[in-house]
Amino acid sequence: MKDYIKELRSFVGKRPILLCGASVIIFDEEGKVLMLHRADNHSWCFPGGAVELGEKVEEAAMREAYEETGLKVEVEDLELFGVFSGPDLHYIYPHGDEVYNVDIVYITNKFSGKVKINNESRKGSFVHIFDIPKEISPPVIPIVNELKKRMCVK
Repeated sequence: MKDYIKELRSFVGKRPILLCGASVIIFDEEGKVLMLHRADNHSWCFPGGAVELGEKVEEAAMREAYEETGLKVEVEDLELFGVFSGPDLHYIYPHGDEVYNVDIVYITNKFSGKVKINNESRKGSFVHIFDIPKEISPPVIPIVNELKKRMCVK
């Protein structure tokens, strides 16, 4: 069901909701990671978004990656990076909607296409893990920290 979150918001307003999301950490051939500079909170994040009703999480990850970056990733090329939840993924959007995220994050270095961002972001670029911007969207901070930890970056 498309626009499920909008419909749900018509009932609950800005009150907190539990939101299941899917994100993809995409690496290029040089080992740089794709980061998007969000238009709403002016912070950086990985491609991702809400899972729609009845949608498989992997399909949501592929859909969101394509919608936000123009890059196509295939389900067989997605590797589960981790499931992130809890108080660190609580977030209040600039427009006031409040969520507790459960983010299922995948990682891949296989994709096709060229980066073409949509209106949710100001720009997108591949950056070296050492050069990930400091202005990370709050619910993405634990994911960035885990990525750095696994890549032995201090």
